[in-house]
Order: sequence, then structure tokens, then C-alpha cells
Amino acid sequence: MPDQQTELEKTLTILKKGGIILYPTDTVWGIGCDATNAEAIDKIYALKKREESKSMICLVSDFKMLQQYVEEVPEVAYDILKYATRATTIIYDRPLRVAENIIAADNTLGIRVVRDPFCGKLIRKLKRPIVSTSANISDKPTPKNFEEISDAILQGVDYVVNLPLQNKGAKPSSIIKIGGDSTVKIIRK
Repeated sequence: MPDQQTELEKTLTILKKGGIILYPTDTVWGIGCDATNAEAIDKIYALKKREESKSMICLVSDFKMLQQYVEEVPEVAYDILKYATRATTIIYDRPLRVAENIIAADNTLGIRVVRDPFCGKLIRKLKRPIVSTSANISDKPTPKNFEEISDAILQGVDYVVNLPLQNKGAKPSSIIKIGGDSTVKIIRK
């Protein structure tokens, strides 16, 4: 099996060229691309057969990067993330510096600070957020392991990262929406 550094370099090359990847995230297997590249995002929508009105989330490496891509991070978000016992995506108002086609109609974007070492390194090296959406065709079940990923997805991406999923209990993240007035709404537990 290739080492993490080799996979990191191969994956970065694909992302920088506007390609889409299949990769192990801190939750489930995901399809991703550079979150600032609208054409790459369009490729993901087409591959998943997903309506553009159903926005996707993106991953950042740390709080510092999060602050660069959201106009204002509510204070309550830091508390939620600090005490979360599992991966948590927060939907923020007024995202910045990402492709327009990843932003929801209400000018929000779900962003997760990753805990997975490979994802964190990849995002830091790319110096931009990465799109993350489950590795399935829309309205089909989220694959719990690599073997459940459809051939359409495997053949539709530009690169499959050859590393194992670290999270053996593969579950999508919790999703929480924080309003401009700091109201908190649980979207998915």
C-alpha cells in the first residue's frame, strides 16, 4: 500500500489541475475537489446526479482557515466544535472566497474542521478548502465502506486515494446551523 506522503502528492496534483477525488474523510468516503474551483464542483454535481440547489459542504484544516472563509464565525461555533464528541459540520452565514456554486441559495455554507490527519495535511498543502460530499449517487445510501461505493462513482472521479478510512464506524457528520443571531438548530444528529 502506498504511503501517506505519496498519496498526498498524487492527490494534490489532481486537485490543482481541477480534478475530483474519492478520498477517506474523517467521517465517510467522500468525493471532493478544490472548493474554489466552480468547474470541478460542477463535475461533482454531474457525477452524483445532484441538483445544484442541494449544496455540498467543504472541509477546512483548522480554525484559522475557517475564519478566512466565513465573514464572521459566531462565538458559539467555537464552543460547539471544542466540545463535540464526533465530527460536526456547521452551516455558517455569509461564506467567503469559495466558488458560488457551492454556496446555498440562502448564502450559507456547511463547513467542517477536519480531525483526520490525511485530510488536514491535504487541505493545508492545497491552502484552500476541499469539497466533501458522500461517495454516492444522490438519493442512494451513503456507502459504509469502500466496497459499497458504486462503479459509477469509482470510474467518474479523476483519482481514488489509496488509503483506508480511519473512522471504522463510518457515519456522516452531525450538521448544525447557526443563525446570524447565534440561534442553534440541529439539522442532522
